[in-house]
Amino acid sequence: MMLDRNLKVLLAGAEVVPFAKTGGLADVMGSLPKALTAMGNDARIVLPRYQGIDDVKTVTDFPVRIGGRTETCIVRQSHIEAKLPEGGTKQVPVYFIDNYHYYDREGIYCHFDDAERFAFFDLAVLEMLKQIEFQPDVIHCNDWQSGLIPFLLKEKYSRHDPFYSRTATVFTVHNLLYQGNYSPDFMKIIGIGSEYFNPNSLEFYGQVSFMKAGLVYGDVINTVSKRYAQEIQTPEFGLGFEGLLRKRSQDLHGIVNGINYHEFNPETDPRIFRAYNSRSVQDKYENKFSLQKEMDLPVRDVPVIGLVSRLVDQKGLDLIPEIVDEMLKEDIQFIVLGEGDRYYEEMFAGIRDRYPQKMGLYIGYNGILAQRIYAGSDMFLMPSKFEPCGLGQLISLRYGTVPIVRATGGLADTIVDYDMDTNSGNGFSFEVYDSAMLLETVKRALRLYRDYPDRWRSLIVSGMENDFSWNRSAAEYLELYDLAINKHTRSYRIA
Repeated sequence: MMLDRNLKVLLAGAEVVPFAKTGGLADVMGSLPKALTAMGNDARIVLPRYQGIDDVKTVTDFPVRIGGRTETCIVRQSHIEAKLPEGGTKQVPVYFIDNYHYYDREGIYCHFDDAERFAFFDLAVLEMLKQIEFQPDVIHCNDWQSGLIPFLLKEKYSRHDPFYSRTATVFTVHNLLYQGNYSPDFMKIIGIGSEYFNPNSLEFYGQVSFMKAGLVYGDVINTVSKRYAQEIQTPEFGLGFEGLLRKRSQDLHGIVNGINYHEFNPETDPRIFRAYNSRSVQDKYENKFSLQKEMDLPVRDVPVIGLVSRLVDQKGLDLIPEIVDEMLKEDIQFIVLGEGDRYYEEMFAGIRDRYPQKMGLYIGYNGILAQRIYAGSDMFLMPSKFEPCGLGQLISLRYGTVPIVRATGGLADTIVDYDMDTNSGNGFSFEVYDSAMLLETVKRALRLYRDYPDRWRSLIVSGMENDFSWNRSAAEYLELYDLAINKHTRSYRIA
């Protein structure tokens, strides 16, 4: 359903491609506003200005009270380009909240004063709106770093200034694992009264929680897949918030992220060895052979399984040691790119040392090599313990690389397990978190690859023709914004 009006939307978060990135949040923040703009909406972005973000112009500055003192916020501006359906481009404004005390340092997260840094960001975002004379219909807050915005808007700004009274909020949980929980002393830093330190407001097991602020005060809340929205209402995935999320289940929605089909396009991607599309999938072989050569593996036509991931426990990597010897008995090659926990980095290095003719390994981040793995692999492995959405399986589908996933979160929403009887599905999946189930699923994929080449090709083509573009996701977000506006309007009239 398309809305009968265009909206003014401000997307607030800690990361935005191409300015700052550690994970999928940055991709969402960099892609969704482009799709909204292409649909005719006035979408804008705001994030902190970290060290190394240059080529920005100064817009304004103003004081912000925090920690019993006055800090100066400098608003700077740049833009990203949205491609319009009728041709040409339009600039999407990107605002940066700058303060030398908080942001002129290396790294985005894991600083001793992150609570204060992101509280300053949330306060400054709301103060900025009047300074730039932008009155959004919706502020779309992303993850805990912007979680105080819905609280501050409702309890401070809307009550005292009509400028803010018509603005609704949407709060998106990209990963419930990261919550932004801090000491109760933090209340004093941002001048919040003790009356808000209670289980119905900001208190979370004796701490103040940015995440809880967003979950309690957002007009509408969502997460990045329908399955994950259901999962986080259970003790296994809710991480202490399951009761609150069940209470707000009517306001809790799931929207699967999209991917940028201009950036992730095997027909035009300059990073891969040979361009191809769903009508020329035979050209994937050139990408495979070139990838094998780059990774110092024998160049031969065997199934290549790729894995591009943060090397952390969430990604299900603990299932691999138990089955890797059995898996590599097969006539296959295994290519891994990632960085993270030293345990997993050393684990994969040990496997590579034992199987130098069968495994390629790159520890670190390499965007060009990542795309070559997506294009050159036959299968893509994602055995995650939990996965709010996941982008790897969507990129691999786009490049004709068949996903092998555990059916959790967004992986369950996007990958349909292949059925031999009906010749349907777009990948291979397993439900139970178990290494034997992972091995059996890998072997099912290998059997189809070897014994049924026509069906394998059909599986590749159907995956490439799936639509997981941001256009689809953006249309769902517009409906969500409309829900938030209607709910906010009703509650404002009652108040």
